[in-house]
Amino acid sequence: MILEELLEHHGVKPTANRLLVARALQESRRPLSLMELEEKLETVDKSAVFRTLVTFRDAHLVHMLDGDPVRYELCHSHHEDLDDDLHVHFYCLKCHKTYCLDDTPIPPVKAPEGYAVQEASYLLKGLCPECLG
Repeated sequence: MILEELLEHHGVKPTANRLLVARALQESRRPLSLMELEEKLETVDKSAVFRTLVTFRDAHLVHMLDGDPVRYELCHSHHEDLDDDLHVHFYCLKCHKTYCLDDTPIPPVKAPEGYAVQEASYLLKGLCPECLG
């Protein structure tokens, strides 16, 4: 799906800044922090990058990875109302980059009766291959 169609599919008007942010997230192939996005998009006002991320989050076009700093990535599920794109992430303790581990199986977790799970976060921490080498 091309980016313009992806944004429209989520009810987001594909403005120039929104397309730049979406393209940066798509091309990064890993979750990015607000600061990393701002560095990649030097020509875009910092407040515009933040507002775009909020718009994307509200439209379920990106999801946020909790941490310090928070990181953002495009959702792979492309669902308008639900972020059902669950996959494992790996945080490198040395270079501080976060990677998607799409092919790593997620163990099923059943919540106790009376609980309604709406999100789950699977984060592994250690050293990435580049930092190990």
